[in-house]
Amino acid sequence: MKARIQAISHYVPEGRLDNEELAAAFPEWPATRIYEKTGIRTRHIAANSEAATDLGFQAAQRLVASGACAKEQIDYLILITQSPDYALPGPASRLHKRLRLRASAGALDVNLGCSGYVYGLSLAKGLIESGQCATVLLVTAETYSKHLGVEDKATRTLFGDGAAATLIRGFSEPGDHEPLGPFLFGADGGGADKLILRHTPAKSSGLPETLYMDGPFIFDFTIAVVPPSFRELLARAHLTIDALDFVVFHQCNRFILDALQKLCGIPAGKFVVDLEEFGNTVSSTIPIALARKLQTLQKATSYTVALVGFGVGLSWASCIARVQPTTTQTNLG
Repeated sequence: MKARIQAISHYVPEGRLDNEELAAAFPEWPATRIYEKTGIRTRHIAANSEAATDLGFQAAQRLVASGACAKEQIDYLILITQSPDYALPGPASRLHKRLRLRASAGALDVNLGCSGYVYGLSLAKGLIESGQCATVLLVTAETYSKHLGVEDKATRTLFGDGAAATLIRGFSEPGDHEPLGPFLFGADGGGADKLILRHTPAKSSGLPETLYMDGPFIFDFTIAVVPPSFRELLARAHLTIDALDFVVFHQCNRFILDALQKLCGIPAGKFVVDLEEFGNTVSSTIPIALARKLQTLQKATSYTVALVGFGVGLSWASCIARVQPTTTQTNLG
C-alpha cells in the first residue's frame, strides 16, 4: 500500500484587503511599491465571526461535494493551524464533529505554519503505509489577519487568510516510483523569536497577541537553509531539476521567491509563483498554489513535483509528490 494525493480543494473568505487600502493607511508605501516588493495585489481576510475551523470546514465540504470521497470513508483528520479558534480544546476535534465524521475516525492537531503542509503529508503517508488507515483528510486553515498589528505594514502587506483540504489515500501502485516521498525535514528553535506571536498590551496594538516578524533575519535564514535542503531532496530522490515538471515553494513573498529560484537554479517555467490574489496564507500556500497549477494542465498524466515549505519555528520540510490534474481540480474557490 502506497499513499498518494488524490484531491485538493481550497476556500478563502470573501473579505479582501487590497494594496490601495493599505496605501491609504501607509502613505509612504504606494500601491505599486507594495506590489513590487511583495508580488501581492490583494489578500482575503476572515470576518470577525470567522475562525480557522470555519475556513477549514468550507474547504473540506468542497472536497467532499466534488465526489472525491464520502465522509464515511475518511479514517483520519489532520488539522494544521497556528491560529486556532481556542487555545484548547484543539480545533481538530471540533472540525471532526462539524464535518460529521464517524466517531472511530482519528483527529489530530498540528501547530505548524509555513512548513506544516509538507509535515502533514508525511504524517498522512505514515498512517497509510503503516496500515493504520486508508484515507486521510489533511486540512490547513489560517486566520493570521487576526494577529496583525494595525500599524505593522510589514506583516499586513504579506499575510492573508485561507484554507485547503487535501485527500490522501492508499493504493496498490505498480512500478518503482513513490507517489509521495521522499521527505526531508529540519528545525532550528534558535530563531523562534524572529517570527513569533507575542502578548502585547491591547491599548498599543488593538490585539491581545500580535505577530512579530524580523524580516531581514527570516530572509537570511531562508536563503541559507532552503537551497541546500532542496538539493539534498533531489539527491535523496535520485532526481535532477530536469526530471521535475514544476516546483511549489511556500508562497512567502515575491522578493524571497525570486532569490530562491535563482539560487536553486530552477527555470522560471517550472517555478510556481501564485500569491498575487491571496498573499501569504501560511500553511495553506503550498496546497492552494499546487491545486491552481494543476488546474491549468491539460494532460491527464502524472506530474513529478517538489514541494518545499519553510518559515515559522524555525522549520523547513520538503518532499517529492507525483500528482495528476484529473484528481486535484476539485471545486477550487
